[in-house]
Amino acid sequence: MTTATTATTATTATTTASTAAQPHAVGVAHTRIEARDKVTGAARYAGEIPFTELAHGWLVLSTVARGSVRSIGEDAVRALPGVLSVLHHGNAPRVKDDVIGALGRPDPIVEVFQHDRVPHAGWPVALVVAETSEQAREAAEALVVEYDEEPHDIAFHADRPGIYTPQDMEATKGDLDTQLAASDVVVDAAYTTPEQHHTAMEPHAVTARWHDGRLQVFDSNQGSKWIADDLAGLFSLDPAAVHVRSEHVGGAFGSKGLRAHHVAAVMAATELHRPVRVVLTRRQVFATTGYRSPTVQRVRLGADPDGRLRAFGHENLNLTSNLREFVEGSAAFGRTMYDADAHHTVNRVVPVDVATPTWMRAPGEAPGSFAVESALDELAERLGMDPIALRARNEPAVGPMSGLPFSSRRLIGCFEDGASRFGWADRDPRPRMRRDGRWLLGTGTAASTFPAGAVPSTASVTAEPDGTFTVRITAADVGTGARTALTLIAADALDVTPERVRVRIADSDFGPAWVAGGSMGTRSWGWAVIAAARDLRERLPLTSGEIPDGGITARTDTAELIAALAKKERYAYGAQFAEVAVDVATGEVRVRRMLGVFAAGRIINPLTARSQFVGGMTWGISMALHEEAVRDEASGGHVGADLAGYHVAAHADVPDIQAEWIDDPDPDDPVGIKGVGEIGIVGTAAAIANAVWHATGVRQRDLPIRPDRVLLAEARRDA
Repeated sequence: MTTATTATTATTATTTASTAAQPHAVGVAHTRIEARDKVTGAARYAGEIPFTELAHGWLVLSTVARGSVRSIGEDAVRALPGVLSVLHHGNAPRVKDDVIGALGRPDPIVEVFQHDRVPHAGWPVALVVAETSEQAREAAEALVVEYDEEPHDIAFHADRPGIYTPQDMEATKGDLDTQLAASDVVVDAAYTTPEQHHTAMEPHAVTARWHDGRLQVFDSNQGSKWIADDLAGLFSLDPAAVHVRSEHVGGAFGSKGLRAHHVAAVMAATELHRPVRVVLTRRQVFATTGYRSPTVQRVRLGADPDGRLRAFGHENLNLTSNLREFVEGSAAFGRTMYDADAHHTVNRVVPVDVATPTWMRAPGEAPGSFAVESALDELAERLGMDPIALRARNEPAVGPMSGLPFSSRRLIGCFEDGASRFGWADRDPRPRMRRDGRWLLGTGTAASTFPAGAVPSTASVTAEPDGTFTVRITAADVGTGARTALTLIAADALDVTPERVRVRIADSDFGPAWVAGGSMGTRSWGWAVIAAARDLRERLPLTSGEIPDGGITARTDTAELIAALAKKERYAYGAQFAEVAVDVATGEVRVRRMLGVFAAGRIINPLTARSQFVGGMTWGISMALHEEAVRDEASGGHVGADLAGYHVAAHADVPDIQAEWIDDPDPDDPVGIKGVGEIGIVGTAAAIANAVWHATGVRQRDLPIRPDRVLLAEARRDA
């Protein structure tokens, strides 16, 4: 559906609309438009925007894992210097508990201060508001909250009671057991991944105020319209009365949707009639903003001697909260990847007394690829077959489960290009054959994939009287360079240089648009921008070329255009290669070099795209060797919920790491993008684990590959 509006015509014009043909901007490396502002500190993040009469809120989180609040000692705290308010379940405004937003029901943690129940450790029980953040923190830490504690259960393992299969989480083709029995070679192995956290550089922050009859929210989020609509629903407001902006975001990865601190800040701003800011500490981020669930996965593969798969089975279990079902869909990874006579994949969950998990970079695919790509490597070993040849042997002609054609599929092209660059042909396939002093050396590979979708979005493009163009779309740049990519897309669609295009984003008043998530952001937004730009060009004056004061605006949404994409399977693909060094005396594992080659559609900006690929692969190194959130079963809370106790890859851990790509534009949409934000992490951990096997001759099926696990494996090998 396309609509267009024309601004009020002026009697005189200040410029013309004609433009000379320009070199294509898309595909040429461009530095980020906001780069100078970010490196000089001029870019304001959500916790830095100045306001007069600003008050500061500090969340108080429960210290018990299950029970109810008996009492809150607010009187003593209200007497402390600077304290303005103490919000809790006894005095907070009521919010609706049945809101269904654009991405479903918000995490129930947003329904803060509505009851005395404590469903998990870290549940918000109060907000202390004061004149300064220091006063708010001191008062919050002094607040005495007494609980009636109840027994809790946070244990997570494959044979615990309460496991169930959610609706539409199981897919079957053929008879798996029959095909396994008929297979010459069978792999049946279990793999585990731990709880993992987003750990974005910028902690979550929000400022709320009422201004000119509207609720204004300045936030760090992945979709301003998404946040605005959910807040409107919770507080029973007209959506037009909520205005959310999120100009700069220092990382998100799935965690920056609507959360408890948003709602608490709005409550406080409503009570105090002044702006209220809530900034979370790193420990509070761990407790309240979601995480990737741990998984237990079983993979069963059966093959003929030539490597053809007869059977493909993948069972995944993740935990969820007792508040809301969340599925880490790891078992879906192989449904589109490899052909087999029989497929059976299922995702199961078990509720326990913890906070609700959420989306985290490559949800499902990241842990799922570790299990499947490790199991395929084990199968290749037992077959005496090259791991790349095994994957090529099982390439599907159409979707293995859906039967739909692929829009394009260049997975084997990624492997061929990567093998050449990495020197794979020189590899001795036998394990434990290469040494460098005290280090055992090994190489490994794995496949990656991620869906390439698009979601309807709305954009407007205005031809300004001074010869420039303004694009407005509620996109979110969470550090990916989306603002710059959209500028390049708009410049090409308008046939002008990027310098003549100004892209405005992250403002809910610009209308509905997809969030920064699912590797669909730039594709969805870019499509809307192209459609609006084309509509505008048709409306520009062709004779006099005059642009009236106020400009000419075209506004377009892409709902009907995108509907046609459902007729094919659309995925980005990649091949990951890793070389590791393992010291079996200390258990230390070092990644020496990594290469990822990707078929991820049209690359809009090579500079920022490479950054996204490398960033994802770096996270894959972190996933393979470092990241592991640990909970204390006695308290139900985290152990080491900070960047000292939760280890992520640092500079010293990141080796010679390279990202390349092959040509692979999607033929069925005008942008041609498939998405680069998430595919880099997919398969990386498996490639590293496979390289560790090649170095040591011992499989590592549990992440992260800690030194103690290497030492235990070495001890078992020598026993």
